[in-house]
Amino acid sequence: MSVCKPKNTGATANTSTMKRAQLVFVPCPGIGHLVSTVGFAKLILGRTENFLITMLVINHPYDPSVNSYVESLFATHTQIKSITIPAIAAPPVEALTEKVFTQFIRDHSPLVRDAIVNQVIANSPDPVASVIVDLFCACFIDVAKELGVPSYVFFCSDAAFYGLTVYLSEREDGGQPKFRESDLDYTIPSYANPVPYRVLPLVHRDQAYETFGALGRKYKESNGVIINTFSELESHAVNTLVARDDLPSIFTVGPLIDHKGKGLSGSEAAKRDEIMKWLDDQHENSVVFLCFGSQGAFREEQLKEIAIGLESSGQLFLWAVRKPPSPGEIMPGYYTRYDEIFPAEFLEKTKNIGRLCGWAPQVEVLAHRAVGAFVSHCGWNSTLESLWYGVPIITWPYYGEQQINAFQLVKDLGLAVELTLDFRRDCSTDFVKAEDITKAVKYMMEQGSEYRAKAKATGEIAKQVLLEGGSSYVAFGRLIEQWLGNKL
Repeated sequence: MSVCKPKNTGATANTSTMKRAQLVFVPCPGIGHLVSTVGFAKLILGRTENFLITMLVINHPYDPSVNSYVESLFATHTQIKSITIPAIAAPPVEALTEKVFTQFIRDHSPLVRDAIVNQVIANSPDPVASVIVDLFCACFIDVAKELGVPSYVFFCSDAAFYGLTVYLSEREDGGQPKFRESDLDYTIPSYANPVPYRVLPLVHRDQAYETFGALGRKYKESNGVIINTFSELESHAVNTLVARDDLPSIFTVGPLIDHKGKGLSGSEAAKRDEIMKWLDDQHENSVVFLCFGSQGAFREEQLKEIAIGLESSGQLFLWAVRKPPSPGEIMPGYYTRYDEIFPAEFLEKTKNIGRLCGWAPQVEVLAHRAVGAFVSHCGWNSTLESLWYGVPIITWPYYGEQQINAFQLVKDLGLAVELTLDFRRDCSTDFVKAEDITKAVKYMMEQGSEYRAKAKATGEIAKQVLLEGGSSYVAFGRLIEQWLGNKL
């Protein structure tokens, strides 16, 4: 299925006879955004030799480890040029909201423009075919317009969520009221089922609602939207978007997955080896993996409830446990001793059936034959990784758009078992009980063969769409032709 408008042949152009052009990427300074953006850039370079790629890197204002990760990322991908944008003053953590963050990104506009003019255009005779901006960096569409360069949005989340941002912009433009808890479920075109208020915490607050509506409005000014998904996975959302002539062309080029991850050394390499050795000793589909992303950290009361639930389930488990951020910080840390938070009897009873770790090589773990279920925050990168390797998901969304992702996985796609759809990290009363954890884990591990079969089938499709003739391969070829046609 092709999801690119206008229609054309879909074949990749004969690159050997064409000149070169430049692509400039401006990713959001978050690990999940950077990983999928670099993965997309690698895909481009693997498909054609016609592009020179430059990444304009905005410093992460709160987490130095992201900046060091960026350095290692580009050290291993030397064919991608990186330019670091000068750092600017960041708002204090306690004042951070979606609106404040997008303003922080917008404040980089003069610096981004200068980098493109003075370090990209001035240093190469090859024309710039496009400026490709992250979903949170839509403000740089204006920079591209000023320079007379086409712009594309790289949407590293899913197609349905892109549709939600469009819906919010049009709801606001139509003068409709913001979401209210008393409302009936919403009919949002990119979701197959009515969407309840409880799975939309991302836009419960007026500022967040307005911010994502403004982003959806801005996306319409681009020349196209590139989405890290594939049409067979999100057929309803993709068909809904493609049917509209008033939106930019969309290109579903996913799944983009970093199968290798970052290079490990020292203690991280040793931890990785210990985890993989433990998994090697377990039976196929026997282990529940719990991991909640780079910001997934629960308060101690919830951690203890998870421990009780896992113990009661009787299932083997691998659990990546993180420590909540310290005051004034945004990123979680690691516990040095688990007996500081878990009862000694839990550690004793589960020492033969469970393994605790602060960090885990997620892709390698999901790829292991022993893993039979993934208790996940439902971040989009993690979702694609899980499905690629045929591991069914138990939903525990945490922040951002994860609740609506979980809703789509459970209700629209039938690829996940619901543990919770509406947990909120910023709500002190939200609490998932041990018995609910036990129930969801036991059900998936003991009766979830249907979910496992569907996840495996989806994983096979995910692999096929990237091969020649597959839907993502074809859409990607048309995108390349569009870029080359812009300047050559």
